Amino acid sequence: MPAVAAGSTRAAASTTTLKSGALFQAPSATVLPEWIDENGHMNLAYYMVVFDRATDALWAVLGLGEGYRTQTGGGTFAVEAHILYRAELLVGETVTTTIQILGADTKRVHLGYEMRRGDDVAAQLELMLLHVDLGTRRVTPFRGVVTSTIAAAAQAHASLTYPGWVGRKILLAPAG
Repeated sequence: MPAVAAGSTRAAASTTTLKSGALFQAPSATVLPEWIDENGHMNLAYYMVVFDRATDALWAVLGLGEGYRTQTGGGTFAVEAHILYRAELLVGETVTTTIQILGADTKRVHLGYEMRRGDDVAAQLELMLLHVDLGTRRVTPFRGVVTSTIAAAAQAHASLTYPGWVGRKILLAPAG
């Protein structure tokens, strides 16, 4: 898939599909000059931007995009995220992102992401999202056909190998 410029992920995502037994492949992204920090590599915040755009692409395929928000008043909020930075990224480099649906129920979706530069893993993200009524700002079940679409998508990914890096925690044990 061609690289996606800032802000254009949603348009490109409509041509992407979810295949049974295969990771979801989001549109690629190119590291922009404004994403580079004082250390000369992509600032940590922009890894999440790339992952978030990949989520938008997945949501478009699952029917959770703008139309869903407008029609149902529902959306998703991230409730927990854990990023593992594996390699620095430099301006102009292109990355691809895959997403695995690790689990889902009527109110939650648990996702695992892998961002790659060629064959090298640049970053991995574990993300838990909650479905929210955007009017009341409270967690509610998914609505309409999206409920069965998410269940089917989770089932399509159930046969994939569960990533070994999922479920990690950060801990620096106290001295002594």
